[in-house]
Amino acid sequence: MLAALTLSACGEVVPPPRPASFTPATPRPSTPLQAAPAPQANGVIGVDARALIKLLGEPRLDIRDPAARKLQFSDGRCILDAYLYPARDRKEPVVTYAEARKSDGTQMDWTACASQLRSR
Repeated sequence: MLAALTLSACGEVVPPPRPASFTPATPRPSTPLQAAPAPQANGVIGVDARALIKLLGEPRLDIRDPAARKLQFSDGRCILDAYLYPARDRKEPVVTYAEARKSDGTQMDWTACASQLRSR
């Protein structure tokens, strides 16, 4: 027993862990509103939801959250997702981004899908 106590006294002394310092996160400034993009020839980018629905018909999905809105249109052959965000110079959110895929999930050019949806 005395040998065990003697050997344990030879061990390395480990200091107690320091308390972790806490620095509160600095809040990021909110992203400033951007000017609405100019409407483009494809009729999708730069338009509000009402104009987009008039152009492409009733959306299959209409997802709203505090920062954005997503409208999804489909004709069974292609699926178009249009993302609307608030713009500084417009009362209503406008489409600032769009993407599309074929019904099998493979990517496709969203302008081609928009044209296809318009022609139905």
